[in-house]
Formats: sequence, C-alpha cells, structure tokens
Amino acid sequence: MKKFFAELLGTFVLVFVGTGAVVFGNGTEGVSHLGIALAFGLSIVAAAYSIGTVSGAHLNPAVSIAMFVNKRMDAKELGTYIVAQVLGAILASAGVFYYASNLGLDTTSLGQNGFTISAFGAFLFEVIMSFIFILVIMTVTSASKGNGKIAGLVIGLSLSAMILVGLNVTGLSVNPARSLAPALFVGGQALSQLWVFILAPIVGGVLAAIVAKELLGTED
Repeated sequence: MKKFFAELLGTFVLVFVGTGAVVFGNGTEGVSHLGIALAFGLSIVAAAYSIGTVSGAHLNPAVSIAMFVNKRMDAKELGTYIVAQVLGAILASAGVFYYASNLGLDTTSLGQNGFTISAFGAFLFEVIMSFIFILVIMTVTSASKGNGKIAGLVIGLSLSAMILVGLNVTGLSVNPARSLAPALFVGGQALSQLWVFILAPIVGGVLAAIVAKELLGTED
C-alpha cells in the first residue's frame, strides 16, 4: 500500500503541476515552452527524491511496463502501480478542472495531448520519444549501469528536453496516465486521439526495455 500511495501522490504532482503550468499560465507573461517543460521535468525530480525512496517514482504506466518486461517487478506489482498512476492523474486533472472553472478559465483546454499531423506520424513520434526517454530511465536506474544519486535529476531533465522537442507536435505525452486524465474531462478530439498516447508510449517503453537489456546490459 505504501507503493500504491507513493505512485498515486507522485503522479498527482506530475500531472497537476505540469498541466497546471499549461492551464494557469496560459497567456501570462513569462510562461513559455521552457517553463512548461521545466514544470514537468522538475516535478519528476521532486518525486524522484521524495516518493522515489518508496516506489521508485515510475509515475508512468509505460515505465512500469518496461520495468515488468525486464523483470524488475512482478505482475501484481505492475497492476498496483498502473491503477495508482491512473487514479493519481485523474485526481490531478480534476483539481486543475476545479481551479480553472473557479478562475473563469477555458475548461476545454486542460493540458491534454493532441495532434494535427497524421495519426501515423503522431504515433511514430510518440514511440520514438518514449523509446528515448524510457531508455534513459532503464539505464540510469540499472543496478549495474546506473547511478541512483543523480537518476532523478537525469530523468527530469530528459523529460524537459523531450517536451521542448515535442510540445508543438503532439504536446509530448510519453505517459499514458498523463494523457488519459485530461482527455476524460475534455472529451471530443482529445478522447478520439487518446489511443495514440496510450499505445505509443507502451510500444516505445517495451522497445526501450529490450534494447536496454540486450544491447546495454542493464540487467546484468
């Protein structure tokens, strides 16, 4: 249960702070792509050095699935993590929706992911970005190849870098829970495109797990 609540809390912080920066900072002076990228990235850093001591701070079903593929967790633990992550993300989007409503902001935009390019192009982009991001995670958290002391910082900065690249393409998801939650509240196109942001990060994560194990020797 400690791991469940740690993942719930950590994912809540990630989604609330990250999408909150998009929603509450929209149109205000000084909020930029860099600001949004740092909001997400620094949330990861904060979670890694707090609840990470309990659950490892996955905060992302695609990351947990990659860990499962490389036998760093069992099926029961995987299910616990995914449920906690999804619930934490939904609670975060509910909070953003509540405050946006009370502030008179547009609640049709809650930091959801979306794309205007082809579905194939968006899917491939998310697979590539998820692969890179989760490969970093699998390597830096490896017992034989990683460095636990700087893992949180490396992962957080990597996510910020990914967002800077992908914000204008798909909004950069690499995390099914992060995309699912705001889409549930917004509906419409966000829901119709949601399959890309659920499936692509999982595919990218599985590929990252295999490459990390077979090529980089992370599980040796």
